Order: sequence, then structure tokens, then C-alpha cells
Amino acid sequence: MPEWSVSEPMRLTLDDPVTALAVRVVNGAVNVVGTDGGPARLEVTELDGPPLSVTLRDGTLTVTYPDLPGSGLLTRLLAKARHRSAVVSLAVPSDASAEVGVVGAAAVVSGMRGRTEVSGVSGDVTLVGLSGRVRAETVSGDVEAQAVTGELRFQSVSGGLTVVDGSGASVRADSVSGDVVVDVDPADDPTDIQVATVSGEVAIRLPHRTDASVEANTTSGAVASAFDGLRVDGLWGTRRISGTLGAGTGTLKATTVTGAIALLRRPERPRTAAAHDVPSGKAL
Repeated sequence: MPEWSVSEPMRLTLDDPVTALAVRVVNGAVNVVGTDGGPARLEVTELDGPPLSVTLRDGTLTVTYPDLPGSGLLTRLLAKARHRSAVVSLAVPSDASAEVGVVGAAAVVSGMRGRTEVSGVSGDVTLVGLSGRVRAETVSGDVEAQAVTGELRFQSVSGGLTVVDGSGASVRADSVSGDVVVDVDPADDPTDIQVATVSGEVAIRLPHRTDASVEANTTSGAVASAFDGLRVDGLWGTRRISGTLGAGTGTLKATTVTGAIALLRRPERPRTAAAHDVPSGKAL
């Protein structure tokens, strides 16, 4: 089993195949990028505190601390967070699975097609161009997901979620006080969005033409809808946005206690020019 003890900045090229990645780091940053060719690569550019242990066993590449055995993530990392910092970058096959656990460290994961799981305490997380199933859990760190096409699951205490240009089939988000902003264009897939917060605000932007059954409720927050086909009920106390958009084949549910809810509308897509759109006597 290939094994390395990393006590200073260094680079490693791993000739053996990598099918799964597990990273656990305190402070600093973790950058993971999926590649379609070449061996897996690891680069540690900054390191403070105990050395990192790097192992490759049965296709699983693990980067962690020697005193963090087993599968412990946030609780064990948090107990050992003082006087530790590492900046770690990895390039692995894009179809590998990835598990990243961080405390106080920023994490960026991009270009992966396999399952991705990120757990964090206070560092922000950025997810870019992921097409596999994605799960992100934070305590207070924010999560930004850009161009994520796989199913997205998000859970947080006070961290917020921002989804930009999402086209995945499903978004689930649960937060106590974090805001949730979802901008999706699911193309041919039915809308499947469920958001729940206690005091966080919710903003969801949908395509101009959307098929979805809509149910959005807030106990004391404001509500707003850019879709004329939806009903807005309640002047005092509980307020609700409900109704059906298009054929209603998808589902949109949003619930908050004191936060506001806004349903926004993407601009209509420009119509593609067809032959009958061209004036007589004009060539395309």
C-alpha cells in the first residue's frame, strides 16, 4: 500500500488508479478538480502543524492526519483544530467519488462526475460543474454551487446556499438561519425543489416556462411571485404562494417561519430563427 508522510510542501504523482478520494483538513484550503486523463496528482503548498498522512489503498486516496483514525470527520477535526493549517490541491479522475471534510478551511470541488460529499464547520464551499450526486453539510460556512447538474442535497445551521445556473433534476435544502437562493433551468427534467428554513430568506428563480406544482409558505415573512398563474394568499400571519405552472409535472415546495419567500422568473429564451421567420426573397 503506497503511503507517504507529508511534513513540508511537496508534489506527488500517483501512478496507481484512483477511484475514490477522502480528504480531511483543518484550516487552509482544499482544491479538488476532476480530470479526464493522466495520473492523479497531489500538491501541498502550505503546511503548519503535524504532518499529513497520504495513503492509496484499493483505489481510495486518503489525505488526513495520522491522529485522526477511522471515519471521524467534523467532531474529531474540530477537537484538533488549533495550530493546524494546510493548503492541499488534488487532480483525480473525474468519475471518482470524493469526500471532503474541513474545519475552518475553504473547499473547492470542480469537474467531478462521481458522488461528491463535503462536510464543513466554518469554511465556505464552492462546487463547480459537478454532474454526480452532491451532498453538502455545513455548520456556518456558505455553499455556492455553479452549473451543478446532479442531484444536490444541502444541510446547514447558519450557512447559506446559492445555486447558480443549476440544471440538476433535484435540489433539497434545509437550514436553520441560512438564506437559500436557487437559480435553476432544469431543461427537460421536471422541476424538483424542496427548501426549508426557520429564519432564512428563500429566493427561487425558475425558467420562463415551468411545469411545477407550487406550495410556498411563511409564518410571518413577506412573499412575492413573478408568476401570474400563482395565487398569493394571506395578509396577516401565515402567507402562501400556491398553484400550478404549466402541466404541473414537477414540484416546488418552500417553507420558512420568519423568512421571506420570492419566486422569480428567468427571461424568456430567444426564439430560434426558422425558415418561415425569414422575409420573402431573403436568404438565410
